[in-house]
Amino acid sequence: MKQRKLEILLEKVGTFNSPDISLEQYATPATIAAELLHFAYMKGDIKGTVLDLGCGTGVLSIGAKLLGAERVIGFDIDIKALETARKNAADLGVDVEFVHNNVSDIKEHADTVVMNPPFGAQLKGNDRPFLLSALRTSDVIYSIHNCGSHDFVKRFIGTSSITDWYTTSFPMKRTFKFHKKEIEMIKIEIYRIVR
Repeated sequence: MKQRKLEILLEKVGTFNSPDISLEQYATPATIAAELLHFAYMKGDIKGTVLDLGCGTGVLSIGAKLLGAERVIGFDIDIKALETARKNAADLGVDVEFVHNNVSDIKEHADTVVMNPPFGAQLKGNDRPFLLSALRTSDVIYSIHNCGSHDFVKRFIGTSSITDWYTTSFPMKRTFKFHKKEIEMIKIEIYRIVR
């Protein structure tokens, strides 16, 4: 499937009804989800079992299944987000498992993890449990981080390797009252990490 077709399908994924600022619940735009997933697909990493840590309403999970992953499991701590994710998967006709769980408690093992963890803007270090869980549960990780995170990610992953990373723009829609613009373009980094 071409990246643009995937993006069009992912634009149908519903977002958070009442996002929680403490969880940094910003919807991953279809453009970014399709870009990350197509990148992983072209590297041969959307196969076998794919985990989506902090899946929210399921955009990365659903996209991984649309690209042919055999089994996809999305984990989130927010039950309402998981209800929306289940509805989104049903609406797009894909079979994705959604599990209510803290990322630190995940026991599954996967070929690949995809994730858009909290950036730590509200609570410093919020991204660390996601990285730790990803390193513990998978062989390959695709992760989105705030621009300027390279040195931190490189130190944090220890003996694992960053094989690819690049910077792109993330169109963040106005979600919370303190946002001043309808859409704020923020710079992010997308990483491929191999354990």
